[in-house]
Order: sequence, then C-alpha cells, then structure tokens
Amino acid sequence: MKILLTGGSGFIGSNFVRYVLRDRDDIEVVNLDALTYSGNPENLADVENDPRYTFVHGNILDIELCRKLIGECDAVIHMAAESHVDRSIIDARPFVESNVLGTQTLLDAMRKVDPDNAKTFVHVSTDEVFGDLPLDRPELKFSEATPYAPSSPYSASKAGSDMIARAYHHTFGMKVMVTNCSNNFGPYQFPEKVIPLFVTNLIEGKKVPLYGDGRNVRDWLHVEDHNEAVLAVLEKGEPGESYCIGGNNERSNLELTHAILGAMGKDESWIEPVKDRLGHDRRYAIDATKLKTQLGWEPTRSAWPAALESTVKWYVDHAEWWKRVKSGAYRGYYEQQYVNR
Repeated sequence: MKILLTGGSGFIGSNFVRYVLRDRDDIEVVNLDALTYSGNPENLADVENDPRYTFVHGNILDIELCRKLIGECDAVIHMAAESHVDRSIIDARPFVESNVLGTQTLLDAMRKVDPDNAKTFVHVSTDEVFGDLPLDRPELKFSEATPYAPSSPYSASKAGSDMIARAYHHTFGMKVMVTNCSNNFGPYQFPEKVIPLFVTNLIEGKKVPLYGDGRNVRDWLHVEDHNEAVLAVLEKGEPGESYCIGGNNERSNLELTHAILGAMGKDESWIEPVKDRLGHDRRYAIDATKLKTQLGWEPTRSAWPAALESTVKWYVDHAEWWKRVKSGAYRGYYEQQYVNR
C-alpha cells in the first residue's frame, strides 16, 4: 500500500512516517508538507533516503498537485492542519484556510481522480470539536455520539473540516473516515506545546507558565499509540464512520506540571501562574470503546509515569533539535535541502 500523508513533517506526521517505516515493510509513504512554521524537515532527516519514503514540498490548497499525488497512491491520511489554540485566538484566518479549505481541496482532488471510490481517506481530527466537559462529572466522556460544540477558532475550523469530510462520504460515496484524538505527547513536538515548552524552559533556567488555576484536565495520548490507531482505522475501519482515540490517561494541568517538575528535579518555585487562556476548555476525556470493540485497538504506550518520563528524557537528550526549532535555525536546512532542488 502506498499512502499519501499530508503534514508528515510535523509532530504527529513525522512520528507516523517513522512508525510505518520501522514496523510495516508493506507500506510506502509520500509526505506532502508545506513546511510552514511547525513543519520541520529535520524531523525526518534520518529516513529521507529510505526507498519507501518520498517527500514532496507543496500545499494541500494546490489542487493539481493533490490530484497528481492522490492518483499515484492507494490511500490518504490527512494530518496537515494548523493546530495551536493560542495562535487561532490571535488570527483565525490561517486555520480556516488550512483546516477547512485544505480538507475540501484534498477531497475534491480525490473525487476527480478516483471516480470509482476505490481509495480510502482518513481525516485526522481532534477531541476539541466536542467542546468541554465539567470537572465534577468524571463519568462523562466524549464518544462518537457526542454533539459538536467547538469553543475556539481552532476547534471550530476542525469541526468544519470534519463535517466536510463526512459530507463527501454521504454525497459522493467516498471511503472517508474521521478520527478524533485526545492530546498527543512524545518526541519531535513543536516547543510551543505544553510538555516540550515546560521541559525546554526548565533546561534553559526559565519558569513554566501555568494557565489559570491549573485544574483543566486533558486525556494524554502517546503519539505512537495515536498513529497505531490511525493505521488501524485505515486498514479496518468502516467508510462513513468516526473513531475516538484516547489514552485512558486523564491528568490536570497542575498534575502534569508537577510530574514534569519531578522528572526534572525541580520544585514548585519554578511555576509561574499566568492569566488563563480565553475560553479555556475545562476538561477533555475520550471513551475509545468503539476502537477497542470494533478494531481491536487500545493504548499501550500512554500510561504515566513511564511514558511521560521517557518523553521528558527525549527533550533533555535532544537539546540541539529543539534549540534549532526555537531559533528557527532549521530553516537553513530546509533552504539547502528542498527549495534549491
């Protein structure tokens, strides 16, 4: 099978490429990535010469390029997205353009080159489309039946892209499936996200900024568990269905902060309380029963403390990587390797 992966140079995508090349010798991956600020070619520098991996520098809004690449592949896993809530609050337009129009462009391209609907399209989304849950009702969790109620410009744009994906299945009979995952963690995550931000701040002698009262709860999912689930959906899922992917690992932001401080040998004096994010959702939690009962998947890599400690250690051991990312120095690598080809 040959997969077109969009956004494969980002955090989740680059881990997907590495996971497939390591564990599945029957799959080839074509990575289409625009290499915007969080798409880093260094993330896959160690596999760029693998014969089962191809990088294409391009934008999912380029319908002719998308048609060409989809025509050469058996399936699409669509991960390319703008994904940072704080950035969407500052400027929502890039989120609508990439997440909504980009998804629509890919689906139109696939419809043109695959009139018999032989190819599969997996649209990778987020649990944030469901809004939030109350802190005092731990029995409540998101499932595939939960109504959409997005709270931020980012989650609204992802909700829009989910709806478009489902509409193309219903209207055109395309083999489209949607996944909604909880918060990912692991190697190669852009250091604006909370875990790499906190770890790298502490290494640099800076305090960690904790939003509000720190009681907001997230279900933490290791990126390899996530990618294993996405591949299971691609290979065994039912067209038109959606699948929630969770780590069975709910933690408050304060608990997360203390765990990182403990792993780094720091105390509470390194916490800097900051004004809460606008519209900050209180709790996310996933019920992944459908994935377990129908596709036989459940998380095996997400449990703390081991999974968090190994992630913290990765950032400690890869300071050269995140320092280049924070400084933007990897752009020089990008210019040398791709733009001038």
